[in-house]
Amino acid sequence: MRILLAEDQAMVRGALAALLSLDGEFEVTQACDGDQALSLLKTQTFDLLLTDIEMPGFTGLELAQWCQQQNSTIKVIILTTFGRAGYIKRAIEYGAGGFLLKDAPSESLIQGIKQVMAGKRVIDPELAIMAVGENDPLSDKERKALRLASEGKTTSEIAALLFIAEGTVRNYLSEATSKLHGSNRIDAARIAKQKGWL
Repeated sequence: MRILLAEDQAMVRGALAALLSLDGEFEVTQACDGDQALSLLKTQTFDLLLTDIEMPGFTGLELAQWCQQQNSTIKVIILTTFGRAGYIKRAIEYGAGGFLLKDAPSESLIQGIKQVMAGKRVIDPELAIMAVGENDPLSDKERKALRLASEGKTTSEIAALLFIAEGTVRNYLSEATSKLHGSNRIDAARIAKQKGWL
């Protein structure tokens, strides 16, 4: 079974790769961030994407969404230290078969992978309870603009990165701030991050 492991923390990535290799059934390819993972997904074939949720470049959720948009047969499991309701809901929307906490026992990870490969959905029970939380009010475009703003990008830089006009960026940020009842774009990004919507 070919696994693409996307994790930006080298020590965690190395430990996970070593753990998976011990099983004997898994052939693991490592990606150090979301952008590298995406380029590997475009050029190679994998059975499973095992990805961290928060990484530089593409996030784990964006990778799951990309796989879904490509009608890919690849299964997706998201690993996280964050049990935020918004993350879980979006992971399910994007077709992820599993959503597991990084601090779960190693047997849980191996078992989870096998269950997802068998077509089952595996969500840590604590996380499943949280998933019944509030609905995410942000559109995909608002979320992207807000995430870039939270990284310190200017309106013109966001416009260039998203290939849209500066006025459109201002509209997205204004809408997002209003929906989240933030005092400004940074406050809105903080609220969205706490809820798992960013």
